[in-house]
Amino acid sequence: MSFLHRVGNALSRFMYGRNGLDRLGMCMLWLLIGVNVAGVLVPSGLAGAVLKALSTVLAVCILFRIFSRNLYRRRAENAVFLNKVWYPIQRRFSHNGERTADMDHCFFTCDRCRAVCRVPRGKGNIIITCPRCGNQIRAKS
Repeated sequence: MSFLHRVGNALSRFMYGRNGLDRLGMCMLWLLIGVNVAGVLVPSGLAGAVLKALSTVLAVCILFRIFSRNLYRRRAENAVFLNKVWYPIQRRFSHNGERTADMDHCFFTCDRCRAVCRVPRGKGNIIITCPRCGNQIRAKS
């Protein structure tokens, strides 16, 4: 076995039962990189000191999350982050390509509940009833 294989195996044994890098940790890492870049661009002073302190706190939090053995708590934190932040952003940006590519349908957003309703094109003036809240939308397809 080569030296690199032994180091890789030792690292695998060390990380067994630990959290590792999940989606929340990865987003915190990108935020840390952004804060460090901003710290380089901002002249030293109060703002630079605040950015350096924030950078240090983020780095400690990332390392704590990676090496934590309390998997239940770290997975719960990651699940809250995914449900409250990641999935809404992902849903917001993932459907735009599908909507522009679909030339057979019109998309309308309900004013009350923000649900997206899809109707066929070329039906003239129609009344759309929102399936989620029952609000009626008058529109031309």
